[in-house]
Amino acid sequence: MPALRSIRPAVSAVARNPVLVGVSALFALAQLPDLLVGSAADPGLSAAVSAVTFGILILVVPFFQGGLLAMADEALDGEARLATLVAAGRDHYPPLLVAYLAVLGVSLAFGFLVFVGLLIGIAGNLLSDPSGFVAVPAEDVTVVAVLAIIAVGLFGAYLLVTFLIQFYAHAVVVDDAELVAAFRRGVRLVRSNLGVALLYTGLLTVGGAAFGLLVGAASLSLAPPPATESVPAWVPSAEIGALGTVGVGIGVIAVTGVLGAVWAAYSVAFYRGLSDRTPPRGRQA
Repeated sequence: MPALRSIRPAVSAVARNPVLVGVSALFALAQLPDLLVGSAADPGLSAAVSAVTFGILILVVPFFQGGLLAMADEALDGEARLATLVAAGRDHYPPLLVAYLAVLGVSLAFGFLVFVGLLIGIAGNLLSDPSGFVAVPAEDVTVVAVLAIIAVGLFGAYLLVTFLIQFYAHAVVVDDAELVAAFRRGVRLVRSNLGVALLYTGLLTVGGAAFGLLVGAASLSLAPPPATESVPAWVPSAEIGALGTVGVGIGVIAVTGVLGAVWAAYSVAFYRGLSDRTPPRGRQA
């Protein structure tokens, strides 16, 4: 099964080519100011840094995505070259940028719908019960149920779309496909291999969740300690100081570099496996 067979060659490729870790860590370094300032006491500064970082990443992500995937493709066959990062990132930048903006737009649209739905729900609850407690009148239960079904349906549709199109960048970089053809190829590979694609996505989800918890813990450790009187006595507290802050930041960058390199090699190896087991269009397996 490609989802499991791809792990070993991916890890071996990263071990042979630590430059992948360095490139991935370099990308993580660009997000360090957001992590450090995000824990600052000034909300205005934190919001400004987050906005600037987000804007820069929108332009930088497609370049690194194309270059890192191309380097991972090389690493699986032998030696990855740093020059490939620049060449592949430059050559594949236009289609990857357009695709990234489209996917980001879908994600933001879904987030906006969720936000509006929450506002409507909170406003309706406060109007029906000013005390603030959740109280749904019997005659409104059907309306609430319909809204909940719609919300779940939208979320399911969003997950389905992202699941189907997750290999568009691999098709662009590995197969040099045009943008529309890359989306079509990615969807066809996933639809033809639903079981292994689900297992692969599940493994990445678990790994991503673990990494998210790590970054969340790091962010909390960098946050200024709350007032002593507002914290229960049983809650542990510690101040790590400036040296500890630097250490936590370096640790996050190092872990991000390793995981990013492994993801790139693993995803390319898995994409290759899907391509090998999927017959060309118009042919039977």
